[in-house]
Amino acid sequence: MATATIPLTSLAHGAGCGCKLPAAALLPIVRQLGVTADERLLVGSDTADDAAVFRLSDELALVQTIDFFTPIVDDPYDFGRIAAANALSDVYAMGGTPLIALNVVAFPLEQLGVEVLGEILRGGADVVAAAGAVIAGGHSIDDPEPKYGLSVTGVVHPDEVFTNAGARPGDALVLTKPLGVGAISTARKRGRSDDPQLLERAVGVMADLNAAAAVAARAAGASAVTDVTGFGLLGHLHNLARASGVAAVIDADAVPAIDRVLELLDADGEPAVSGGSRRNREHAAAFTTFADHVAPGRIRLLCDATTSGGLLVAVPEAGAAQLPGPVVGRIVAGEPGTLHVR
Repeated sequence: MATATIPLTSLAHGAGCGCKLPAAALLPIVRQLGVTADERLLVGSDTADDAAVFRLSDELALVQTIDFFTPIVDDPYDFGRIAAANALSDVYAMGGTPLIALNVVAFPLEQLGVEVLGEILRGGADVVAAAGAVIAGGHSIDDPEPKYGLSVTGVVHPDEVFTNAGARPGDALVLTKPLGVGAISTARKRGRSDDPQLLERAVGVMADLNAAAAVAARAAGASAVTDVTGFGLLGHLHNLARASGVAAVIDADAVPAIDRVLELLDADGEPAVSGGSRRNREHAAAFTTFADHVAPGRIRLLCDATTSGGLLVAVPEAGAAQLPGPVVGRIVAGEPGTLHVR
């Protein structure tokens, strides 16, 4: 197995999905583009959903997504696994089955070497294969900052699409993976944490596919689904609530955290808060109120710029127990997109 002589994260200005453009800047631009007037486009960019859905027939629709980012870990194979799981997650968040993927590569080949790139691609291929899909090619460019991800195409029945726009007051909110991977990566990059077990837990969370969670969401009768990535839990819940025309309440202490990550987030000086997470907190201030008793570390967790996070599922209360994760809040009537953390 190849190991990069230069740590991959040292070449990246951001880590994983934390390198996303800020939601506060990006979403208004996307919304200005308008809505594509084609009745075959079942899900486009207007609701800030996880992937596009295009109807081919009364029985079949395509799910299309692309996702790539800078390294969040130094191990090339793990970087590939995480990036692939993250890209596939968008298809699962729409209720689809992934079929085919194309690699997206930006890489300093002369600096890092072909062996390191090979390990990244091998990691991605292994996770795509585990999802029952195939990699059929891709595109690469020379770039001093490494980046890797996938364009993924899946299928879904047009009547069985999950979107972020169907949540109803009274729905429970379930989160299927714990938060904190951004904080762990940031603390390591800044030399504030060298715990190998903590890193191992983070890698395990990020490389885990959301396939089983998507199956469970369907069985539970989910009304809206999204996945939690670079905009943090609050940012993605805001998009879901806004698209659904509802508000939401989050129980801060119910939100699952990777074991020991709150120790990093509670530390003075915010050593585990990345630039992306800080921007998420600033963005959340426009639509979120916080109860006075909510601890600062918990607020940082809710804004953590996550990579390959779990599904956030709005589901009727009776179905919540069928999902692999805790109830973290509720959908309520109110100003669309507004959140209250208690």
